[in-house]
Amino acid sequence: MIQDDIRTLLAAPPSGEDAPTLDYIEHTLTEGYARALALEAERWRFERQIAEVATRLGNEITDEDASELARLGRCLSAADGDLNRLRTLLVALRTRANEARTAA
Repeated sequence: MIQDDIRTLLAAPPSGEDAPTLDYIEHTLTEGYARALALEAERWRFERQIAEVATRLGNEITDEDASELARLGRCLSAADGDLNRLRTLLVALRTRANEARTAA
């Protein structure tokens, strides 16, 4: 999982033999940005599905519709949380990359 890879890079020493290379940090950043875009697309799909269910509700809400909205809401909330956590890690890794670039 990309978040674990980023955490490992952030925990690695910033210099010395055990320090990750700038190329590896930037490769991981690219993978992280790709995952963030995928999570954003997932969020948009959930939002669109919520809107579709809400549009067809009319005046009567069935138990099935309510369950579907609740499930979609949970999925959207989980995707939001995943995306926020990933973005926080990406900011920290981008800082690490900038520091590595400056040290080089």
